Amino acid sequence: MAQEIEIIGIADLFEPPSPARDHADTRIMAAASGIGFMAVRDFPGDHWLTPDRRAQLLRIFALSEAEKQKLLRWNFDPTRKNVYRGWFPLQPTAVSYKEGIDIGPDIIGPDIMGPDIADAGGVSTSDDPLREPTPLPAEDALPGWRAAAADYYRSMESVGNALMRSIARGLGLPETIFDACFDDGISTLRLIRYPLRDANAGVDTSGPEFSVIHKGETRTIIGREHADSGFVTLLAQDGVEGLQAKNLAGEWIDVPPANGTLAVNFGQLLERWTGGRVRATRHRVIAPKTVRLSIPFFYEPRVDAEIAPLPLKGAEPFEPFLYGDYLWEAATNFVEMSGIKHLRQPRRAKAS
Repeated sequence: MAQEIEIIGIADLFEPPSPARDHADTRIMAAASGIGFMAVRDFPGDHWLTPDRRAQLLRIFALSEAEKQKLLRWNFDPTRKNVYRGWFPLQPTAVSYKEGIDIGPDIIGPDIMGPDIADAGGVSTSDDPLREPTPLPAEDALPGWRAAAADYYRSMESVGNALMRSIARGLGLPETIFDACFDDGISTLRLIRYPLRDANAGVDTSGPEFSVIHKGETRTIIGREHADSGFVTLLAQDGVEGLQAKNLAGEWIDVPPANGTLAVNFGQLLERWTGGRVRATRHRVIAPKTVRLSIPFFYEPRVDAEIAPLPLKGAEPFEPFLYGDYLWEAATNFVEMSGIKHLRQPRRAKAS
């Protein structure tokens, strides 16, 4: 029998220490070290996880094409200065058939990126494309949208911090051991629309790269199989099925798109940082019968955070590195980031 995705209430993570919080920590660590996927509910900000509230954020897809053009990234419009944040359009021949926008912490306010400092190589962090401002729609184009997106971003930052503290406790480490790395972090709010693929686009979707058999039915892949590269991903779904995770037996299981819950999965960097105690799970998206909209939030440290081995018994040592260097190398391999890898050079950590 396929392993199910567990739904865990996390209200106690936001309260003082208690047996109930310990129990929540135990369940979270079991999911993190087991299937590497879970769903969470009952937390500050969960009012966003209703169709009406999600629709406030997803209004951005109702923008005209002319307004979307103003938000494009450099690799889709070379007249633009932004290369990491911004809009990515549909790419008809790609397996991952989606459009959307990547939004940084400046959605909360222009000063949220933290102070401009010189990194280990003496380079100003203000010149780092990972800290660039996000091109956002004008207020008169989408009244109230920025305020809604900022509120959602803050809520997800809070959930990400609570989960990282829970993981720390589950590892037997001080609960604040990760906090300093995430101060002035560059977490990404991504809004995605997966439309129905145009059958007349001239793309052969019959091959194994584009289609799979699921429950005896041929289904098109619209999100290629992968494991997230970072730490913690918090995904609000729109009630439309399609997201699948690979369980410990190598079977693909559906991640329920339940209202009031966030799907949570852990990334490859957290797996590495915790010596494999947290598992980065492979997942994919198969095409539903209707348009699918999703809102992933990638909880991320600051650019110059040094990722160094944790004091965990038996964990394999590694050479410390800067998060920004790792992120750039990983993120620029995705199709919507194609052609930008050369625009940022590694900053590297100081030799200790």
